[in-house]
Amino acid sequence: MNIGINASFMRKPGTGIGQVTTHFLHELIRRSHTDRSFKNHKFFIYSEELIDMDFPKNFTCRHFLPHYYRRDDLFRRLLWEKFSLPCCAHRDKCDVLISLYQSATVIKYTDMRHIMVVHDVIPHIFAEYLDNMRKKIYWKYVEKGMYGSHKIIAVSEYTKIDLATRLNIKEQKITVAPIAVDPIFSNIVSQEEMDRVMDVYKLESKKYIYTGGGLELRKCADRTLRAYKMLRERIPDAPTLVISGKLMPELAPLIVDVEQIVYDLGLVDHVRIIGFVPQADLPALYKGAVCFVFPSLYEGFGMPVLEAMNIGTPVITSRDSSLSEVGGDAVVYAEHDDEALCEKMREVILDHTLQEMISAKEKEQAQKFSWQSFVEKIWETVTM
Repeated sequence: MNIGINASFMRKPGTGIGQVTTHFLHELIRRSHTDRSFKNHKFFIYSEELIDMDFPKNFTCRHFLPHYYRRDDLFRRLLWEKFSLPCCAHRDKCDVLISLYQSATVIKYTDMRHIMVVHDVIPHIFAEYLDNMRKKIYWKYVEKGMYGSHKIIAVSEYTKIDLATRLNIKEQKITVAPIAVDPIFSNIVSQEEMDRVMDVYKLESKKYIYTGGGLELRKCADRTLRAYKMLRERIPDAPTLVISGKLMPELAPLIVDVEQIVYDLGLVDHVRIIGFVPQADLPALYKGAVCFVFPSLYEGFGMPVLEAMNIGTPVITSRDSSLSEVGGDAVVYAEHDDEALCEKMREVILDHTLQEMISAKEKEQAQKFSWQSFVEKIWETVTM
């Protein structure tokens, strides 16, 4: 069997889809070395840039762009997904094309099946994400891509429900395959690494509350700040609040202007905004926190929650969308109001026994998610 794989997001390894693509390929390569049956198949990896990986002999990498359009924007992505990719897969005589994210690709060849991984339908739910014509046109073609696919792999039960109820996609067409996180979050963080990261960000271990995972409006960083303001009024010596994420106030209202909110709330002396954090620094940053706060309104999966759980940092999050699937009964849930979030933060930071109990339960819950099972689910769909 010839199997094509859309690995476009390898050019953006720091994104959630970039991580999924990276770890899917790593696991596929691992299985190709350990499972002899994989040697009977040919894999074609399609990307927009050269991929720096050591692929087995039965893997072929092809990177290409529309020769007449090189600018990296939505229009290029549309051209690549809708025209360049299907044509290349057809020339390689692929029996199956796997898209590792929701895309505009529609396969019109009768001898090729298309399996699409869908992470979320955020633009369908939050209209503010489609704030210009290019985004609207692109999303229209993405919906056509989902409708036209032969099978869909949803990364959570909640995404499956969204696909069925909001886009009227038949449930029997959808298989759920939860993703995982970077294996570095399962490794023991050494004291040397802790010291290095604490020094880089000028922090003291167990003296701060951490919130990260993006500053988009739906992530509710503004709510976290308001709840933290209430917390400091009740506990004047509460730990510092540390916020990571790329600051882009010019994109408001899609992005929360945390700097302005911190100033307006009078929290300048108690909140640290540390900007973008490289993946390699995150395990120690999570571990050093008293707790991780992530009250997002909507997530297709919720990788930051699972990252913190793997480390064993107590998580305070919301029950919305897929987050309760990831957290199970291991994390702390707060209702959607500032008072409730403040109270949960107060409970966790003051109760060390509770912190230890949450940490133990989280590590157990985190074991339910792996790249091996994700790839296995997709492979079962490919070979059906």
